[in-house]
This record gives sequence, C-alpha cells and structure tokens, in this order.
Amino acid sequence: MKLKKVALLTVMCMVGAMGVGCGNNGEGVAASTEPSGNKSETEVNITSDPVTLTVWESTGGPDEFIKQAGEAFTKQYPNITIEYVNVELGDTTTQIALDGPAGVGPDVFAAPHDKLGELVSGGHILATKDADKVAQTALGACTSALTYDGKMYGYPVSAETYTLFYNKDLIDEAEVPTTWEDLKAFSEKFNAEHNNQYGFMMDVENGYYTIIFTTSEDNRLFGPDGTDTSNTNINSEASVEGMKFFQGLRSALDIPSADLTTAACDAAFSSGNVALYITGLWNVATFESAGLNFGVAPLPSLPGNDTPAASFSGTRAMFVSAYTDYPEESALFAEFLMSEEMQKLRFDLTGSLPAINCEVESPYIAGFLKQLDYAFPMPSIPQMNGFWDAMKAASANIWDGADVQTELDACNSTILAQ
Repeated sequence: MKLKKVALLTVMCMVGAMGVGCGNNGEGVAASTEPSGNKSETEVNITSDPVTLTVWESTGGPDEFIKQAGEAFTKQYPNITIEYVNVELGDTTTQIALDGPAGVGPDVFAAPHDKLGELVSGGHILATKDADKVAQTALGACTSALTYDGKMYGYPVSAETYTLFYNKDLIDEAEVPTTWEDLKAFSEKFNAEHNNQYGFMMDVENGYYTIIFTTSEDNRLFGPDGTDTSNTNINSEASVEGMKFFQGLRSALDIPSADLTTAACDAAFSSGNVALYITGLWNVATFESAGLNFGVAPLPSLPGNDTPAASFSGTRAMFVSAYTDYPEESALFAEFLMSEEMQKLRFDLTGSLPAINCEVESPYIAGFLKQLDYAFPMPSIPQMNGFWDAMKAASANIWDGADVQTELDACNSTILAQ
C-alpha cells in the first residue's frame, strides 16, 4: 500500500543533499550539501514514514557494497532501511518480469545496460529522476549506454571494458604489441621458444570479445547508434575481413575453441603461462592474489587502423522498479550510489571501474580509461538477446576453420529473427 508522500523536514534539516562526483568531460564538480530549503525535487517528495527498500544485487562484492552503502544511506535518512536480497545480475531481468507484477519484486535492482531495451519495452523500470544531473555526473559512455529512445533510465554504478593484460615476466613492457599483426608475430615466435606457455590467449567463443574484429572502418553492431534493427552489420564487408584475420590468429594460438573458455583462459594467465591476455578490470584482484607481475595496455589496432581496436563497453546500473511503492525514495538511493564516496567504496570492494570521473588508487585504471576512449556501448535494443548465442556459435566455428561469410550470414539471420 502506498504511503502518503510528505516533506522529510526533521531529517533533511540535519543533512544535505547527496554530493555529486565529477563531470563527464573530466571537469571536476565539487561535492556539495544543499541547505534544507534547497532540496532536490526527489528529496522534497520523500516520505517521513518508515520505509524499507528491497535491493537486488549479486554476490562476490556487490552484495557487500549494497549492505555498506545501505548503512551509510540510513545514517542520512534514518526512516529508510535498505534490505539486500541476492539475485544475480544475469537473472534480474527475467526475475523482475515475474516478481514485479506479482508484487514481490524489488524497489531497486541491478542489471547490465544491454538489457535496457527489454526492460523498457516490458514496462519494468522507471525513467531516471533528475536525468540532467545524473548525466552531468556520470561518464559519457555510461550516459549513452543508459539512454533509450532519447530518455535516460537507471543510475550507473560501474563501467567496464577490456584491455590487453601482459605478464611482465614474459614480455618487456616496451615490446607489448600495439597492432594485431605484431601480436600475432610475437605469439608465434614466443610459442616456438617456450613449452607449455603461450604468447597470447583469449576466449575465442565469446562475442563480447570477438566483436572487436568487426569494428574496422567504424563498422558497428546495429549501426553507429546501435539501434538499427534492420541491419546488424555483423556480416558486412568490414566484419568479414576482420573475422578472417581473427581466424588467422589460430596459428598463434593453436587450441580448439571449446578449450578456450573464459575460465580456462583466466586460469592459464593467472598461473603465469600466458604473456598476453584480453580480459577486464574484474580480474585484477585475482591476478594480484596469484602474485603476477602484470600490466595493462589498450587493445592492439586492427589491420589498416592506427588506433586501439574498438571494444564493447558495458555499464552496470541500478534501476528503479516500475512496481515500487516508493519511487522517490528508490531513486534517491540509486543516485546516492553514484556519489564519489560510494563509487570509491564500490571500487575498493569490487575492483570495478567507477561510473563517474573520480580518482581511485590503482596502477591499472589509466589503461582502462584509455581503452574506454575507443569503446562503444553494447547495444541495448531487445535484439541483443539474439546476439550472444548466435555470435558465440559463429565465433567458435570460424576459429575452428568454418567459412567466415557463411557463419556471419547465419549469425545475422538468427539475430534478425528475434
């Protein structure tokens, strides 16, 4: 049952509005506290009655972040309690469609931005409150990722892309390849000189990574804005040529696709048996725990290009459920998670790249931020649901020797049939 919305006078006289982080163009935006007479629109409408907000998030770090952030939020808003419930990131989109209408869903939940189209078309989420303020605070890539049909949804809490990790004990920093041709040459030479070690490794089935080989000449999945549902571009001339080069990397990594899963590749690099590996910031803590001496560099450039290959960028966001009885309070908490203090806390607990431009202590952030300059958001239209399995099959078959054009044509047809 909805509670009547009234101004939170007593509490808000004691605390100010949430401070924002830094601008998305690299210009600092000073954190501030607004006087009680200058509350945001959201704060004016929150209730003074006791409220419990249910928040869905994953385990393995994000859970602890929500718990600690919830405690900090309740210190500022004593009448609002945050209750963490474990629903893994990959399950929230389907679960909200079931639990939301049944009245047993969350008030706020985490989801990757490429599920945005599905969430919007299903009517499961509310638009971002104070969208201009949120857009000013967030990284530009995150703002773009959460914009659908000209409207912003959700509150970004972390950004991600992947880069080229290198083992400093196996390759000198000055020798890290800046082109894919050089990477191939290095790996072939390295493999010939080392037993049971590899110059290069990646998950060759995962379209999250293999998409990079389709991005030459500004070729982009579903067009430049990621919204062209009539043309995937996955079987364009640029994609075909790029995937032929990808197939040619088999001479530098002669292992069947089925044996190059993400888990297998993670383990190989973590054990110190791989010189170059494509992965993301989420693996930094694992590699540090393994005692690896490693660095991070932007992806090599594709043939005919002179800039790092374009990678997918992802945004993890907190969405306000369309079924919540407390939309104002939920929006306030979700935006609170974007504050500089909370973004630094999230980095400390999860190792994920902040969604705002703030400084964190890590020797690897610079490499990821540079790669983000060449990354593009994963399309968030519903047709993305058909991309992952189709591209996985095409990538695996191409790696194992199948005809590139045939595989990409089949991939295109499968996606468009969604």
